[in-house]
Amino acid sequence: MYVIRLKNCAFFARHGVLDEEETLGQRFYVDAELFIEPGTALEEDSIESTVDYGVAFTLIEEIVTGGRRYLIETLALKIAQALCGRFPQISRASITVRKPNAPVAGVLDHVEVTVDWPQ
Repeated sequence: MYVIRLKNCAFFARHGVLDEEETLGQRFYVDAELFIEPGTALEEDSIESTVDYGVAFTLIEEIVTGGRRYLIETLALKIAQALCGRFPQISRASITVRKPNAPVAGVLDHVEVTVDWPQ
């Protein structure tokens, strides 16, 4: 097994419970940790046998910038499910979504959630 990591992928989107979050939008950051069953990809040096991380990034982008989600937990789950569905080589995906401008009464760097799929 080997791991492909996409770190700190940044997207502008409109997720959140509050109406203002949909109206204003904000930047979200995604980390994807993909656990890959190697099959023949490493021996054959073949992109067709592994996870093309350019395609994976585009899939993450489509989900994050697509329809509004109230919970970043749901957003992370949808990303994990989509990646595992698109690439059968992925045995497990660990997706972290960071929300830097979470509406909390206090000072913080960001709120983040990590979802593993399948669990």
